[in-house]
Amino acid sequence: MSGALRFVLGDQLTRGLSALGDLDPGRDVVLMVEAADETTYVRHHKQKIAFVLSAMRHFAEALAAEGVRVDYVRLDDPDNSGAFTSELVRAVARHAPARVVVTEPGEWRVHEMMLDWRELLDCPVEIRPDDRFLCSRDAFARWARGRRTLRLEHFYRMMRTETGYLMDGGAPEGGRWNFDAENRKPLPKGLTPPPCPRFAPDATTRAVLDLVNARFADHFGDLEPFGWAVTRADACAALDHFVGACLPFFGDYQDAMKAGEDFLFHAAISPYLNGGLLTAREVCERVLAAYRAGAAPLNAVEGFIRQIIGWREFVRGVYWSEMPAYAATNHLGAGRPLPAFYWTGETEMRCLAECVGATRRHAYAHHIQRLMVTGNFALLTGIAPAAIEDWYLAVYADAYEWVELPNVHGMVLHADGGRLASKPYAASGAYIDRMSDYCGGCRYDPRVKTGPDACPFNLLYWAFLIENEAALAGNPRLAITYKTLRTMPAARRETILRESRAHLAALGMIEPETGEGSGDSAHS
Repeated sequence: MSGALRFVLGDQLTRGLSALGDLDPGRDVVLMVEAADETTYVRHHKQKIAFVLSAMRHFAEALAAEGVRVDYVRLDDPDNSGAFTSELVRAVARHAPARVVVTEPGEWRVHEMMLDWRELLDCPVEIRPDDRFLCSRDAFARWARGRRTLRLEHFYRMMRTETGYLMDGGAPEGGRWNFDAENRKPLPKGLTPPPCPRFAPDATTRAVLDLVNARFADHFGDLEPFGWAVTRADACAALDHFVGACLPFFGDYQDAMKAGEDFLFHAAISPYLNGGLLTAREVCERVLAAYRAGAAPLNAVEGFIRQIIGWREFVRGVYWSEMPAYAATNHLGAGRPLPAFYWTGETEMRCLAECVGATRRHAYAHHIQRLMVTGNFALLTGIAPAAIEDWYLAVYADAYEWVELPNVHGMVLHADGGRLASKPYAASGAYIDRMSDYCGGCRYDPRVKTGPDACPFNLLYWAFLIENEAALAGNPRLAITYKTLRTMPAARRETILRESRAHLAALGMIEPETGEGSGDSAHS
């Protein structure tokens, strides 16, 4: 073989991928591998596995329809070794290519594998940048160099300027960079979101569902009904639905939560973006076209653009600039175990039951459910970073380490000490009550601060501040909060700590006899 072997990973399902940019169908072979190791390094949600495998198979079918020669290794092939490296070695032996061409991966551990391939293989290995992102890893590193902290707002303004998105000359459209203050409304009664588009499984997807059901039956989550788009055409249809039906309301209600409404006005396209069926640039330009046509308000469009060219690009840059040491930081000394209800959904706290339930049903929950419910509880109770990070990586269809780790480690847990976010996003039950209808049917009352009927978030919020006073009291964004805490009577502080510990003990997170638990550290 005189051509190249082009290795495409399961989250690189983009025809314009850099590894495929100069593909010669007459000389080259595309290698795709369903690796068992990738399905089990965390116990992924059954729908996440099914989505990735089906999307890979459809992408391979589309390449073959172009006349591209695809060497596709299926998970259930009897001689599949289960690992990227060994399957690549076997493919090189089969095809004897002049070179191997890959696009840089999203995850650090796979990047380390790729570097090893250069030593292992008898042919050159070319690792190309992933130009599906608008900010390259090198460009982010240049921006971050010398900064004591990394702040989204500074990065976002740079990205707006460089892309020209929502810019009026050198000034932001509408005279403001950020309309976030207008995007925090609870869902009003009588406003019904449109149903999220779901796509019926075809024969390829049905075969994958059967495989997943047989092989991963004990993994978390419901497998069916399965409705994710697994083709480029269906992913584009999902984007069209969002722009036409949801975008006009997205800004106002992007932080809202409602029982029984798992998607609201959210796009639910993050699996397609992170898997490669859609690209950031096309998504942004589609939304901007709606704005220019007068079909969506500025606060909605700006809020969406900020999530894509701001937050999504920002966390990727943080990941590649800070790894591998970043994952080991633990600024607040958190070390408690993950409660069982994160897997079962069985808890009297209705907000957590609703969010875990949505996650079980769809391998999806929107960003406020992740940050301010499941994430807030993990922060307040001092769950060990690795334990809750593995959970987020396992349960969501859009989760890959480059996007999951900085979001959870820095934004949710403040485990990096403020490198990514200026303060911990801690909140009491009042926030959840304001932004959702969850509290109305809950066993606990968000208006009650202590006692058996008190919302656990109220107790845990103040206990968190008390326990972490040494680490957090100097944070200027918490100055007013700690001023309030210092005026709190000692007896009330003792009640809060005693009752919060009793709640943690009931969850098996600490030992009831001493208030100390296995792995417990600063949180005692």
